[in-house]
Amino acid sequence: MIAFQFDSHILPLPPGHRFPIGKYGLLRQRVAADPRGIALRVGGPASEGELALAHEPGYIADVLAGTLSAARQREIGFDWTPALAARAVWSVGATIAAARTALSDGADGGVAASLGGGTHHAGAAGGSGYCVFNDVAVAARLMQAEWHRRHRALLQVAVIDLDVHQGNGTAAIFADDDTVFTFSMHGERNFPFRKSPSDLDVGLPDGCDDATYLDALRPALDELWRRTAERPPGLVFYVAGADPHEGDRLGRLRLTTAGLAARDELVLGQLVERRLPAVVLMAGGYGHVVDTTVDVHLQTLRIAERAQRAWRAVSLA
Repeated sequence: MIAFQFDSHILPLPPGHRFPIGKYGLLRQRVAADPRGIALRVGGPASEGELALAHEPGYIADVLAGTLSAARQREIGFDWTPALAARAVWSVGATIAAARTALSDGADGGVAASLGGGTHHAGAAGGSGYCVFNDVAVAARLMQAEWHRRHRALLQVAVIDLDVHQGNGTAAIFADDDTVFTFSMHGERNFPFRKSPSDLDVGLPDGCDDATYLDALRPALDELWRRTAERPPGLVFYVAGADPHEGDRLGRLRLTTAGLAARDELVLGQLVERRLPAVVLMAGGYGHVVDTTVDVHLQTLRIAERAQRAWRAVSLA
């Protein structure tokens, strides 16, 4: 499986900052030391034109030029620096590269990943919650344009967002777009406190455990497939946040590492069974111990790699 990384674009943060920027480098190092079928690649930065598929040109210009207002910087959660702008466009570029790989006809097609991504709080006109640009929205619209150019056909897209925080930015961007089905399962009382309705939202109570979580996820996936049956997706973005974990500082749920493995196996198993190309994104994870978060992200990548092998086995049969 191909996994795209971009952590060479370092975002220096002040001591004590809540965002665990170091987890990306640690995750890359863990994969590089023991790849087990995961090949690391660098995707390149998203262009201004690509970003404009989902974001207003004025906002893009403010991010790239460093003219964001203080209020907008507070909403994002980072002070502007050239490093912030660079990292934001490379993060989106990694998701674009993973989406192209997942849709490709070669041996690498089927399932691909980014070691970051899932920046689902960013809306068309501004960022929020540590999210500058919405990588899923940009990549989805770019893949639709490229697919139409090659095949003269419409590419339907689905987003399965299982980060502990609701994907409000993604939901808002695609609110009136029936070519993209958005599904978010999240902590109901967690950030963002004003949620933008997805096509399908499932809110969970604080303290939700493995069994409660999986009992909610199974029928939600059934509903997703039922509601997209007439126009099934040709590409799925799986936002596989580590922050529902019991050790997360911001999650407020109580999923174990084994419970998150069951979540990933359920989702990716259904995608492979339906032959739906998938982009797997790491999204949130704010563990009290950063190595615990990295362990969960790495587990997701291992399960995605097994899904990619299953996809290839079916293709070669």
